[in-house]
Amino acid sequence: MTVSKAPQTRFRVAHLNPRQPTDFALAPDDAARAALAGELGLDALPRLSFAGQIRAVSSDAWEVTGTLCARVVQPCVVTLAPVATDLQDMVHRIFSPHVTPPQGDEVEMPDDALEPLGQFIDTEAIMTEALVLALPLYPRAKGAALDAAEPAPEEPARKPLAGLADLLKQSRNRPD
Repeated sequence: MTVSKAPQTRFRVAHLNPRQPTDFALAPDDAARAALAGELGLDALPRLSFAGQIRAVSSDAWEVTGTLCARVVQPCVVTLAPVATDLQDMVHRIFSPHVTPPQGDEVEMPDDALEPLGQFIDTEAIMTEALVLALPLYPRAKGAALDAAEPAPEEPARKPLAGLADLLKQSRNRPD
């Protein structure tokens, strides 16, 4: 009986060949997809795969490109009925040693695709991040609509000093 080896998800940068791309393909099993669905608050994650390449760019940076394919089941924001969505997203990240990780409570990220380079490139983490970013924010079941009442027309705003000019005219025209 042969035991199949799990695909590699973390690649040590020092072991990557800068002259030729390194292929990767991830397809988590049922248990891993169920755990990820629970972590992300999904009803189900029946299909998930991420495949692509890691290649050297410039003198010291690495580029990860790939395709994320998934089928997610989320609750409808109106009815809470399950909504299945098929996702296919192109993923592109560049890991550079010249990028420093953000520090502090509020930071501005310079570029979405630019990441700090560490000792490893974790394709499983990239897959999870890409899945989170691709999820529909407000999934709706077919025919689901909010039955919100029409807002009442607004009355014109009252201006507290609107009658002041009239009062001043009246006071000037009054005989003393």
